[in-house]
Amino acid sequence: MIINKENAVLLCLMLSQVASVSAQEASQDSPASPDVLEMPVVEIVEAADDIKHIAGTVDVIKQKDLFESHVFNTNEALRKIPGVNVRDEEGFGMRPNIGIRGMNPTRSTKTLLLEDGIPLSYAPYGDNASYYHPPIERFSSIEVLKGPGQILFGPQTISGTINYLTPNPPSTPGGALTFTGGTRDFYNSHFNYGGTYGSLGALLDITHKESEGARDNTHSDINDFNLKTIYDIDARNALTLRANYFQEDSQLTYSGITDAEMHNFGVRYNPFKNDEMTTDRWGTSLTHEFMLNEDLTFMTNVYWTHFHRDWWRQASTTTDTQCGNAFRDDRLRGNAVIPDACNSTQGRLRDYYSYGVEPRINAKYQAFGIENELNAGFRAHFEEQYRVQENGSSPTARTGTVSERNERDTEAYSGFVQNRFILGDWSLTPGLRIENVNFTRLNELNQTGGQTALTEILPAFGINYNPLDAVSAFFGFHGGFAPPRVEDAISNNGNLVDVGPEKSWNYEVGVRTKPYKGSKLDFTLFHADFMQQNAVGSIAGGTTPIASGPALYQGVELFGRQDFGSLFNTDHNVYFQLAYTWVATAEMTAPFKCMAVDGSVPSACPNGYVAGSAEGNRLPYSPEHTLTSTVGYSHPVGFDIHLETVYVSSQYSDFANTLNPPINGNGQFGRIDDYVVLNAATTYTIKPLHTDIFVSLKNLLDETYIVDRTRGILPGAPRLVQAGFKVNF
Repeated sequence: MIINKENAVLLCLMLSQVASVSAQEASQDSPASPDVLEMPVVEIVEAADDIKHIAGTVDVIKQKDLFESHVFNTNEALRKIPGVNVRDEEGFGMRPNIGIRGMNPTRSTKTLLLEDGIPLSYAPYGDNASYYHPPIERFSSIEVLKGPGQILFGPQTISGTINYLTPNPPSTPGGALTFTGGTRDFYNSHFNYGGTYGSLGALLDITHKESEGARDNTHSDINDFNLKTIYDIDARNALTLRANYFQEDSQLTYSGITDAEMHNFGVRYNPFKNDEMTTDRWGTSLTHEFMLNEDLTFMTNVYWTHFHRDWWRQASTTTDTQCGNAFRDDRLRGNAVIPDACNSTQGRLRDYYSYGVEPRINAKYQAFGIENELNAGFRAHFEEQYRVQENGSSPTARTGTVSERNERDTEAYSGFVQNRFILGDWSLTPGLRIENVNFTRLNELNQTGGQTALTEILPAFGINYNPLDAVSAFFGFHGGFAPPRVEDAISNNGNLVDVGPEKSWNYEVGVRTKPYKGSKLDFTLFHADFMQQNAVGSIAGGTTPIASGPALYQGVELFGRQDFGSLFNTDHNVYFQLAYTWVATAEMTAPFKCMAVDGSVPSACPNGYVAGSAEGNRLPYSPEHTLTSTVGYSHPVGFDIHLETVYVSSQYSDFANTLNPPINGNGQFGRIDDYVVLNAATTYTIKPLHTDIFVSLKNLLDETYIVDRTRGILPGAPRLVQAGFKVNF
């Protein structure tokens, strides 16, 4: 049989059905199963005790931690995890830039994002960029996995996997209403209600958020509707249906500002009042779980998403000439510009379709007297990208002349298997993942196109040692893989570009401990040796073309937590927590080579290499030190207060490791200084009313700092004061 899109999906479904039917027949002679199934969902950590058996780094943030911190967005939540560097962008957190273990955080391209174990990004194979991200309020917990266990997911396995978990319908009908208001016109209302009625459970979650951003002339308005239902077919079979709609309407520009503009008008200056982004995302998934017994489970995920984005803007970087050379030169000199006088608006109009099917099996068994746990599965995944650019002839045009019309398709087939051999206090976990990816690109304006394919085999191995319940040591290595974007593998003229995937060997060794009551201390050493790492477009600053080269990352992660209330057996709890990362090495081990596109190397590449790249230079946007620490106190009457400190050390914004930008620089080069941000939050629970009231302060000291120079200078958020209440019913 020829493997194509239709046959692959059919094969996955047939395998799932055959497995379920066979298991149902076998179950007639099996021990009885529980009467109620847990919610079918792919979790990295299925129970707290599972962490000690995982041969890799795993961190979990629970809903309680998210609420007590009153996190404003996903960025704040993920900073509590060691190894994770999250960079702000628009000040609202809807497009988080997530880097793990020194990886460039721009658009989260090096990170795998999942929701309930299902791909979250709109094109994880063909264009893994986070122009969409759900609001943090939707989730009950967040799992972050690094190490060899990543081969069970993919495609990106070079740094880390983030799995957002949505809450289950409660057994007793109930819900909550939360309202938060604050400075910069911040408004957030969140409602959820659900329950279980016989064999059917349902949970509805609605979020509305709006706020000004971190700059002038920016404002975001989002709505998110999420429905999750579960139907217990019988004691062994359950179906979960998820449906989601997300909508955004933002006044938002893409370009940063120049060094002279910052000097003359301040870091929050943004003249582009006419820019606008609107998005819509529809998503649905169906999960079938069959539990033969406590040791054998079959699960199949079927999923589909459609992401639509229209972004109309008058500038993309500080150096483009969309509004003319004089307009650009005024920006470089720091003169005020008038976008209303620029008769140009470009619409970057996008539609992404992503869908697939993934059957999995989890089996616990004994062979030759050895206890085993097997995880295996197969995924058929498909993406369709429809990209159009229209050039308008007025400052506020929302239609224009078509200058680009591209269709980009991806078909990806992957298989994965991991078996854990449990030998007393020791466990050995070998694994393997195979990725086959097929790219197609068609320029519909001139009917030129091309196609290419790649296959990678990714081995993994882990060792775990548990001499005591409070101590777990581990070592692991695995093959890192990240596919190139379709547009980087195939030029607009249909010619192949010899870019290839990112490939690395990743190693880690660490220990998880609970040395005494109320304490937790985790320590990990990591090493990632890249045979090839890709830097795309302006990610490394300026108009840098696509390039690749070898790189090395290594460092230390540390997480610590102490609850003194547990230690001294008192309800008055003083607690301390820190998440620290030291990326000691993040360097090019050779200059990065530019890719020849349509037979020629761009002029920006002297001698065929990216300008400024050199062996030993530190890679852009990889701060050496990041730290998030919290000290707090909770009173038994229901009062909690804590202070959080976020520190990010200096980092380079370009390959040349430029220290000081020129006075009339374009804002895309120069070292970004280190900064410290203080956040405070307090909560009081009125227990008889089942109500929480809270106040939070973000950037308590109103620190002014730069977070990004990718397309020009972008600032971090100013001081934000927010207050609200949550009523549980």
